[in-house]
Amino acid sequence: MKAKMDAGLEKVVKALSAHPDESISPLKRRMVSEPLPSRQAVIEAAETLRSALFPGYYGASEFSPAATPHAIGTMVDHARRILSEQILRAFCFFCRRERSSCSACRYRAGRHARLFIESLPRVQELLMTDVRAAYEGDPAATCPAETVLCYPGIFAITYQRLAHELYRLEVPLLPRIITEHAHSVTGIDIHPGASIGRNFFIDHGTGVVIGETTTIGSGVRIYQGVTLGAKSFPLDKHGNPIKGVKRHPDVEDDVVIYAGATILGTVRIGRGSVIGGNVWLTRSTPPNSRVSQQTADKV
Repeated sequence: MKAKMDAGLEKVVKALSAHPDESISPLKRRMVSEPLPSRQAVIEAAETLRSALFPGYYGASEFSPAATPHAIGTMVDHARRILSEQILRAFCFFCRRERSSCSACRYRAGRHARLFIESLPRVQELLMTDVRAAYEGDPAATCPAETVLCYPGIFAITYQRLAHELYRLEVPLLPRIITEHAHSVTGIDIHPGASIGRNFFIDHGTGVVIGETTTIGSGVRIYQGVTLGAKSFPLDKHGNPIKGVKRHPDVEDDVVIYAGATILGTVRIGRGSVIGGNVWLTRSTPPNSRVSQQTADKV
């Protein structure tokens, strides 16, 4: 019986080890010679940086105000070391040279990790405006600290703003790992490529989807179930979606989008507009528009 089980296992292992279809061959072709970025390590770095951006709010360790600079320095250095290695792995995964001889990838990884770390003060400043927007925009918020500790919207935008900096640096894989972690925790799906201005507030948050080429101005507030998505995808001659083209909405400053609204395509929502709940919108709106569904008739 044992011999038959071993033979069956050997057959399975052989099948799993075979070269896959050419269209997905990068998944296995480089798996042995060059390790992929570690999802666990990338998430650890993001969580560490969240603690550094909001010192004293996250993590098990406690420290006095006087010790805050040292604590932040320790956390940022720890995250930098992790990210240097994970960025290197990401670059090497897409590099056709062997990792042992790819000094260019190692240099690029170190440089990109440094540039990313240098962006953290700007990220923190943006997040402080998001916290203020959450506190001022939600009458149920008792204090700003509550929004930092409890609100899924703050969790999601923290990770998205970190991921966006890596995205801007054209680091592959890592930005999506970070935002998909936030997606799995909060139910809020914001692509790392989305450009989001100051004072951004997602209330409740569950089911929000914001696509890659979306731009959002300052002072925008959206509610649960909002989709800022693509209407259609331009296709190449083989019928496959063309990558890297604009396909999502532009939302100008001070727009409010209520629960369940869906806005699709390369449309522009003018400054100061209010988009009502459950609206389906595929056209641009001028500034200060009010768009709503027809009121339900009484039966």
